Amino acid sequence: MYMEGCEVAMVTPYYPPHIGGVEVHAENLARNLEKFYDVKVISSSPSNADFQVRSLNIPYSPIPLSFPELRARIYHSHIPSPFFALKAQELAERFGSPHIVTYHNDVVIPERVDGFKIPAPHLIESFNEKVVFPLLEKAETIIATTRSYAETSPVLSNFLEKVEIVPNAVDTEVFRPCGEKRDEVIYVGRLVEYKGLGILIEAMEEVQKKLKVRLVVVGDGEDRSTFENLCRKLGIEVEFTGRVSREELVRRISRAKVLVLPSFSRLEAFGIVLLEAMACETPVIASNVPGVGEVALKAGYVFNSVDELASSITEIVENDALIRKLGRRGRKLVEENYTWDRVSEMVTEIYEKSL
Repeated sequence: MYMEGCEVAMVTPYYPPHIGGVEVHAENLARNLEKFYDVKVISSSPSNADFQVRSLNIPYSPIPLSFPELRARIYHSHIPSPFFALKAQELAERFGSPHIVTYHNDVVIPERVDGFKIPAPHLIESFNEKVVFPLLEKAETIIATTRSYAETSPVLSNFLEKVEIVPNAVDTEVFRPCGEKRDEVIYVGRLVEYKGLGILIEAMEEVQKKLKVRLVVVGDGEDRSTFENLCRKLGIEVEFTGRVSREELVRRISRAKVLVLPSFSRLEAFGIVLLEAMACETPVIASNVPGVGEVALKAGYVFNSVDELASSITEIVENDALIRKLGRRGRKLVEENYTWDRVSEMVTEIYEKSL
């Protein structure tokens, strides 16, 4: 039995309350598109989605064991995890509807996931590409978050003729300046090896030899104890907060003098936390890689080595005028280019062209 009345089917493997950047993006996009369309969300269970699909819970890539035969004018899927998108593609073909795919990042398997070593990660990456290539070939439009990431992706670079750039976004009413700056450098994210926190800790060893500035680490993950031990070994002045409320997160980011995103992995394709910091008028520093580097340079610095990172942190922390200048620039950029209203308008334009 086909269920009628849906204009946009938003299809994503995970959805809040599951935690992650793709989840946050999909939820905010769905809510904002509801101003223009009847939107239904299909995702794995448990979630806040309209249709919760029972799935084989493979980490980061759940496989749906069933799927609602929901008729929609437009199907919009979010990958890298491809299995939900494959089901959406089947429905799009059946009902003659366009299939839009947001490609959030390449699949690069870390050496360890949840503390366990992954056997033959290159085989998993190769298998994913074999699944994703036909999916992208059939998609009406592919959305990427930055041009630099798309052009350097071993997958997306094959489909540039159908790639549209739509960035991530941030709620500027929630993330906004509050409170005075403190002598703090902040990291926000999962405490896992590929996120590069170890690089930041090593850089802070050099910074703290010259300046009285504390490292604040917000988030949790399977490698937390490893990072705590490294800080003790190097004598780093640091606070590990664990997970915090959104209100506390805004307060922490807003009062820091700089936020650092140190990951060099292509799993980090944009870095929503960079926008959150910019909205709070906090300067940013990120690794000099496609995607995150492109975003960070708009209101901060990029780095290629531990020494460069230490130098950039020192330069910013010591200069209140520079902090204000970069902070104001970041806030202005976010207000003009990275709001959910703006991103929703861009996605709406893509939808209308596909119909």
